[in-house]
Amino acid sequence: MQTALADFIRDTAEGREADSILRACVHCGFCTATCPTYQLLGDELDGPRGRIYQIKQVLEGQAADVTIRQHLDRCLTCRACETTCPSGVDYHRLLDIGRAEVERQVPRSLSQRWQRRAMIELLAYPARFGPLLRLGQWLRPLMPPNLRKKVPIGRRLNRLTPLPVPGRRVVMLDGCVQPGLAPEINHALERILQRLDIAIERVGPTGCCGALPHHLNDTARAREMARRNIDAWHPALEAGAEALLITASGCGAHVQDYPHLLADDPAYATKAEAIAAAQRDPLAYLTELPLDRLGLTPSPQRIAVHTPCTLQHALKLNGVTERLLESLGYTLCSTVEGHLCCGSAGTYSILQADLSNQLRERKLQALKVDHPDVIVSANIGCLMHLGAVDDIPVRHWLNLLADDLPDESA
Repeated sequence: MQTALADFIRDTAEGREADSILRACVHCGFCTATCPTYQLLGDELDGPRGRIYQIKQVLEGQAADVTIRQHLDRCLTCRACETTCPSGVDYHRLLDIGRAEVERQVPRSLSQRWQRRAMIELLAYPARFGPLLRLGQWLRPLMPPNLRKKVPIGRRLNRLTPLPVPGRRVVMLDGCVQPGLAPEINHALERILQRLDIAIERVGPTGCCGALPHHLNDTARAREMARRNIDAWHPALEAGAEALLITASGCGAHVQDYPHLLADDPAYATKAEAIAAAQRDPLAYLTELPLDRLGLTPSPQRIAVHTPCTLQHALKLNGVTERLLESLGYTLCSTVEGHLCCGSAGTYSILQADLSNQLRERKLQALKVDHPDVIVSANIGCLMHLGAVDDIPVRHWLNLLADDLPDESA
């Protein structure tokens, strides 16, 4: 693709990156076949190729407008197009650059700005989100059924006795909404690791990985959160912790991008590289361990595996969940359209509710073709989104394993 970027961006770091990405695109259109919004809407401008054209026009000097912003807003950033692309177009990075410029030229309404600000201020901070969630759980019996399904029942978890130190240990991202919505996920990972004599070292403070503000165009806040997390993790990793484990694949994908996010920060660029190198999804980490030592007794449930987009296209672990569960003796069901997004995509389910709900319905049909007893996933947003409307339970695969561990007290 030939480019002629406008003066306002040509000689900037963003401009040079955008120019390189644009020139890699050969307009083949393979990306449209795997784009969820193109599949729903059938509009070239709501597919990756069309969005690339629109970003190119804006960066070459054409004025942005509300219509362009809407087409970019509708993108889930699922990155299925990147997996499909034969030319290696780094689409999500171009989208970040394009969205920032379009939003600069076409400011949102006051109500839209307040909505996005409220989501950041409330969802990205566990100390704020937790009390609101507990209030919702207290009022849950009074809620209408549709709303009640979206508020999880509060859970009390047995406190685990820490393993003695020194020994093998890892650090872990706490997360923002997950500690409130599903604290059993990180608890399950800790139980599994303890059976393998690996401790989770508590470091802090950590919280949101920064993905939420980043995707809402608050890059300054995202960088601030990245620096805070690096300050917590880096000393522990330097002192011998062997990995940074992240149980939400969406967060893992964002932490993988820390080096890019902090590339121009001399105090953190090298540390960000070290963090990205140490970051592991539990799937990748556990498959290297002697899991026969767990003594699992797999439940007889028939399981449908939902692989989140971030696990497939960012972390490149498509199919690993299935292989791990089958190796441990679990019975898996057939599914279809595994490449299509469930529609969660962080705040997308709030900001683009109609499209999100259509994608969820399609995904649930694809997951239920073989009549499973339970659906497992690897990302908190997908778990909550898929589990909000259906009778089939949706769980993290780690909880499946943790529930089937032998009782140590027996």
